[in-house]
Amino acid sequence: MAVKRISDEPAYVLHRYDWSESSLILEVFTRQYGRVALVARGAKKPSSSFRPILLPMQPLHIAFGGDAEIRTLKSAEWQGGHVMPTGDALLSGYYLNELLMRLLAREDPHPALFDAYSATVQLLASQSIDTLQLALRAFELRLLRDIGLLPMLDAETATLSPLEAHTRYVLVAEAGLRQAHGDDRASLPGEQWQALQQALGDNALFSETVAACIPGLLELKTQLRALLHYHCGVKVLKTRQMMMDLQAL
Repeated sequence: MAVKRISDEPAYVLHRYDWSESSLILEVFTRQYGRVALVARGAKKPSSSFRPILLPMQPLHIAFGGDAEIRTLKSAEWQGGHVMPTGDALLSGYYLNELLMRLLAREDPHPALFDAYSATVQLLASQSIDTLQLALRAFELRLLRDIGLLPMLDAETATLSPLEAHTRYVLVAEAGLRQAHGDDRASLPGEQWQALQQALGDNALFSETVAACIPGLLELKTQLRALLHYHCGVKVLKTRQMMMDLQAL
């Protein structure tokens, strides 16, 4: 990235590491510059203006500079708009952050995905369990599409044949979208896949993607989970394991 000084950039903190007794290394998701690593000097000091601001799932405008791999955070301002999610919504937010950390390359801009993330976090903050699941599925679809890991959902991947409205299909990691077999645990009819493809169009609103996830929500969850685990190279994501452990308690 050639620009050395960036100002007033919309951003969210994805993860933070201790760097010294007083400073932090941040992984932030910015709208115009993608995922960026920053050092926040003195952020752990009680007197630091960064201390109450550098929190996950909070909308920020930041300024940063430098041309090294890890740049320097110059300022950060909270933009308000919603309270911090709690409970399952908070864990779901950490899940989103883990996906972005694993699947986004640094300094690879995805402004439309940033907007989808912002909309998802706002829905998580609403604390509605039904909305939470829909928001997660919609974001997963947007993420996979934007980084090129989602095939077209209105045709069979291997043959490019248009889907038949009432025939059931499954989305699998190594074969894309194919007709369902008898032993497939989850599948959706062609008309639902077609509706999802339309709701992922360039001009489609995030709310349209959310609405398109309503039919067959559980089946969609199963298929997207398997696809994401495959591309993340893990059997279970850390945040999902944490959710399962908490539910077991």
